[in-house]
Amino acid sequence: MDTAALSERETVEVVPGVHLTQLAAGERTSVQHFHIEPGAEVPEHSHHHEQSGYVYSGTLVFELAGGTVRAGPNEGFSIPSEEPHAAENRGDEPVQGIDVFSPPRPNPDWGEAAPNG
Repeated sequence: MDTAALSERETVEVVPGVHLTQLAAGERTSVQHFHIEPGAEVPEHSHHHEQSGYVYSGTLVFELAGGTVRAGPNEGFSIPSEEPHAAENRGDEPVQGIDVFSPPRPNPDWGEAAPNG
């Protein structure tokens, strides 16, 4: 079994203002912490991973084909695999939360403008 505190893991700024930290990864899932600064945007992308998450601070606004969805403090969300989505912090405080991916997902390569990160 592997354990480590958030402060012991490497945090990567994948696009300006969007910080991701891989917390744990197994054969079938991975857990990632996200910290999104006010005004920062996660570019539209899709991936074969099923994504479930939990926002514990701030409000994250998702843009999906079906419209806009907000996930605020103490709310969970689920994004099916292959569903195009983008997200933005439109608030005045950082958004922080946890994502779980199945199968495991490494840090995305959004900085390289790849649509399937």
